[in-house]
Amino acid sequence: MPPPDPYFDPAAQPWEELGDGIRRKIVGHTPQLMSVLVQFDQGAVGTPHAHDVHDQIAYCLAGSFECEVGGVKKILRAGDAFVAPHLTRHGVVALEPNSLLLDQFSPRRDDYLNPAST
Repeated sequence: MPPPDPYFDPAAQPWEELGDGIRRKIVGHTPQLMSVLVQFDQGAVGTPHAHDVHDQIAYCLAGSFECEVGGVKKILRAGDAFVAPHLTRHGVVALEPNSLLLDQFSPRRDDYLNPAST
């Protein structure tokens, strides 16, 4: 069943403040897939972690990031991406103000929909 409104309106969707210079907006989701915009202040850290079940692709839309995926470090700039299959440790540090990632998750991150359950 499709969501009630299949379109994403960025002006109508507020940023969710995550703290430490990071905020997100859920772009859309199905049970199998989720897209999330994540904006970082310069120097903000996406703490290295791994997902038990979620595969992730992070596409850099703006700014730049120092990334580490599976022990390999690289600088990501607009147009670059990384893939972190589940169980693969990954993290980022924003190198510029308003650096922006589009994160894709499979399956959907239900904890993002129900933050009180995390």
